[in-house]
Amino acid sequence: MTTKYVYLFQEGDANMRELLGGKGANLAEMSKLGMPVPNGFTITTEACNKYYEDGETINEEIQAQIMEYLGKLEAETGKKFGDAQNPLLVSVRSGARASMPGMMDTILNLGINDVVAKTIADKSQNPRFAYDSYRRFIQMFADVVKGLSKKRFEEIIDEVKVQRGIKDDLELTAEDMMTLVERFKEFYQAELHESFPTDPKTQMMEAIEAVFKSWNNERAIYYRRMNDIPSSWGTAVNVQMMVFGNMGEDCGTGVAFTRSPATGENKLFGEFLMNAQGEDVVAGVRTPQSIDQLKEVSPTAYEQFVDICSKLEHHYKNMQDMEFTIEGGKLFMLQTRNGKRTAQAALKIACDMVDEGLINEEEALLMVEPQQLDALLHPMFDPEALKKATAITSALPASPGAGSGQIVFTADEAKEEADSGKKVILVRLETSPEDIEGMAVSEGILTVRGGMTSHAAVVARGMGACCVSGAGDIEMHEEEGYFVVGGKRYNRGDWISIDGSTGNVYGEKIETVPAEISGNFERFMSWADKARTLKIRTNADTPRDARQAVEFGAEGIGLVRTEHMFFEGDKIKAIREMIVAKTDEQMQAALNKLEPMQQKDFEGIYEAMEGRPVTIRYLDPPLHEFVPTDPEDIKELAKEMNISYDELAQVISGLHEVNPMMGHRGSRLDVSNPGIAHMQTAAVIKAAINVNKAHPDWNIEPEIMLPLIGDLKELQYVKKMVTETADQIIAEAGVELTYHVGTMIEVPRAALLADELAQEAEFFSFGTNDLTQLTFGFSRDDAGKFLPEYYDAKIYENDPFARLDQKGVGKLIEMAVTLGRQTRPDIKLGICGEHGGDPSSIEFANKLGLSYVSCSPYRVPIARLAAAQAAIKQK
Repeated sequence: MTTKYVYLFQEGDANMRELLGGKGANLAEMSKLGMPVPNGFTITTEACNKYYEDGETINEEIQAQIMEYLGKLEAETGKKFGDAQNPLLVSVRSGARASMPGMMDTILNLGINDVVAKTIADKSQNPRFAYDSYRRFIQMFADVVKGLSKKRFEEIIDEVKVQRGIKDDLELTAEDMMTLVERFKEFYQAELHESFPTDPKTQMMEAIEAVFKSWNNERAIYYRRMNDIPSSWGTAVNVQMMVFGNMGEDCGTGVAFTRSPATGENKLFGEFLMNAQGEDVVAGVRTPQSIDQLKEVSPTAYEQFVDICSKLEHHYKNMQDMEFTIEGGKLFMLQTRNGKRTAQAALKIACDMVDEGLINEEEALLMVEPQQLDALLHPMFDPEALKKATAITSALPASPGAGSGQIVFTADEAKEEADSGKKVILVRLETSPEDIEGMAVSEGILTVRGGMTSHAAVVARGMGACCVSGAGDIEMHEEEGYFVVGGKRYNRGDWISIDGSTGNVYGEKIETVPAEISGNFERFMSWADKARTLKIRTNADTPRDARQAVEFGAEGIGLVRTEHMFFEGDKIKAIREMIVAKTDEQMQAALNKLEPMQQKDFEGIYEAMEGRPVTIRYLDPPLHEFVPTDPEDIKELAKEMNISYDELAQVISGLHEVNPMMGHRGSRLDVSNPGIAHMQTAAVIKAAINVNKAHPDWNIEPEIMLPLIGDLKELQYVKKMVTETADQIIAEAGVELTYHVGTMIEVPRAALLADELAQEAEFFSFGTNDLTQLTFGFSRDDAGKFLPEYYDAKIYENDPFARLDQKGVGKLIEMAVTLGRQTRPDIKLGICGEHGGDPSSIEFANKLGLSYVSCSPYRVPIARLAAAQAAIKQK
């Protein structure tokens, strides 16, 4: 049976998102709801995937179906494609399953040529509109389909305006538009050595192919990687009858949200432009009017739009982001989707909708992206510092937050400077989708043009970056590397600060303070805690980090990296003495110095956690990390340790390993140097006894984790050192103290032999950083050098060190879980690698029924919400 690759809007519905993409499914749904949607059809995501399977070719079967459905669209509209009497123009738009604003391509006014343009001019008695539509089509087609420079087209427009002595695009006459059409075609011919295509069907096929291709453009791939969107989903293509917002003063176009995407306020939020097309609003080429002003400009369309907004929000039970066009005073709906919003807005909208009875608590939890919470937890401007600062200009507060950085003018500059450790503010005339990588690494984005729904604003809100847009007072000199505002020049590399909550811009660096979290955040997170089954712990090595994690809702510590405690002053000296020790006496003397230091550290962490469980991992890295490599540093250390340079250099040389990450580290150090395990055990147990005496209600039960174990005998050998030391100290203290010994599963062999290890290990914690490294067989420190080529070749879609590889590493974890439970049904299981804060990895952990995940303090709220969402989805 022939696969159906094309659907009329009325043949689909909201449940066909995987096939029709988000835009196509929602257009179909709005059509079913009786809303004024221009007729059209959707080419499915399967057609996109088939295009790539067929070597980037639209096969004859798909082409035939497109032409069949074009005929149906002509019958519905009473217009004919390319007709000299009653021509049909269409838009061709992308529409992936997941919303990817600005990442892929759109072409408007397709089907126009010299003959059609003249017909439209005559029929509408508005030649300016006809040739404005024509020049727009050439510009978009040349950019999207052929990759010609958008900048050059803008330069041609500016040249015509200069010749005419005008400044505003709206002052261009019909004759000017005809001039632009001819000059655009000349530029096209000169660049490509071919004429601009006049056959509408050729135009359509090339445009559809361009949309398919845009699924794999650089910005789309980058966005997918950021948002965990698989490349296998593909994009749908929507072909829709054009309605014209640029036909005159009773026509317009706009973008609106049913609630404020910046604050969450329950009030219609949006912008529109009269006598314009949609790209003008989104691209920020002209500064638009507020949606409230539409009430005066076009009252009938406004009232109808308000009613549709209410219906859509109640239907989808979520804040909606809509595009609309008014043609001759009549409203048309071009799109609706769940709107991107800031973290603050997301929480307010979720809580308000529960209070309004629109959704329940679990539905509210699913409305907020876990990563968004990150934006709530990071610093804001210090109010005291802000009082002393004077704004150099103020514009639209497009995305809340505070950012200070050095001025850069391009996305490439932003990436380069950020890679070198600098904080940057990306300053642009207007941003485009190509800027996404630069935007992602910037502290904030400042644009001269554009409104609250411009590309910069929408993308910044989605990624939690602060943004100020429409700063029209700024005079840009990008190529020369500076801008002027208020008569003062600001150069590339100068510090500025922007406040995305107020729209203020400051010509200096302003200090920040930690964010305050309360209100909706606390309420929302209480719902998350009620819904989840997975415990959330933190990775913390200091009392300060531990306290911060508890403030964010951590229920324990899943990983204390004891080696992080050795790098300070006296501690580093003591561990170096241990490393260079030649006799047992020298070794023990060094360990005797370290023990009380470790004990004090553990007491501080136990105090900070107030009786919550704490898992302490024994010394893990190779010893060479504690000694210098620079000759001058070796000379200084030798003098300090009262040994010769040659002697110390020989010790350091002896620590050298060809592959230290797979060498003498973890529990292998304890096998070679049993004193280390005895010392750390003594510190852990004595600290617990002391803190329990001071706080008997806490009843601390130390969890001792032995790293890099790969064999049962190895585990038994090191565990015996731990238990002998611990039991002796407990007996001598005359107290009762329960402690637990477990291991990290980070060597593939440990996962394969988990049933054996569970005979001795009371808990497993999956060290997914090393387990990933050893399973893939590449170093996480070096993989960044070649992984980009793997992404380009579609071998890997994501960095496996950032998002757990469920197919390979996950199979080992699943195997270890099953085997471990066979031996010890009540075994405690957790993840303590960086994946513990990644939502997709948390969903996997929940599916396996793990006890907890552990992540860095600032990712604890993200993990709490992700765990709640996983529990709700897996019910």
